[in-house]
Amino acid sequence: MPKRSPNVAERLRAFEDRCRAAGFPLTVQRRVILETMVLRDDHPTAEQIYEAIRAQVPEISRATVYRVLESLVQLGAIRRAHHLGSATRFDSKTDHHHHMVCVQCNRVIDFEDARLDDLPLPDHSRTGFQTTDYSIHFTGLCAECQVDNPTTPQKTVQ
Repeated sequence: MPKRSPNVAERLRAFEDRCRAAGFPLTVQRRVILETMVLRDDHPTAEQIYEAIRAQVPEISRATVYRVLESLVQLGAIRRAHHLGSATRFDSKTDHHHHMVCVQCNRVIDFEDARLDDLPLPDHSRTGFQTTDYSIHFTGLCAECQVDNPTTPQKTVQ
């Protein structure tokens, strides 16, 4: 599993401050789950987080992992990545970014491009829908899957 580079201790301290400010108890489970999320960049599912922390906290239940992940989303410590398949995935990178999703192995890669951040938002006067945020995801084949499947045609986007 690839590791994120930001300072984990700094992220955890900021989370502790956010919990205190919100009157939210900082439990061992919350801390371990957030630390696991911060160390990952693969946009894990709740089940993947559960499997990753069972050795560290053997008494933790799946239900607790699901509840803690939802509370971390509510606190703004992580984000829910809606568009990445049938299982909900979570992302500890909360700043504005986009995703590239491999259609073969389901790998999710974070992607930043200032040009995408400056796209005009849709005119909501016709639909009444007010956009509060957006994230673009590209689908295709990651580098590893391209090596494993060299005959897959590539579409050129201009």
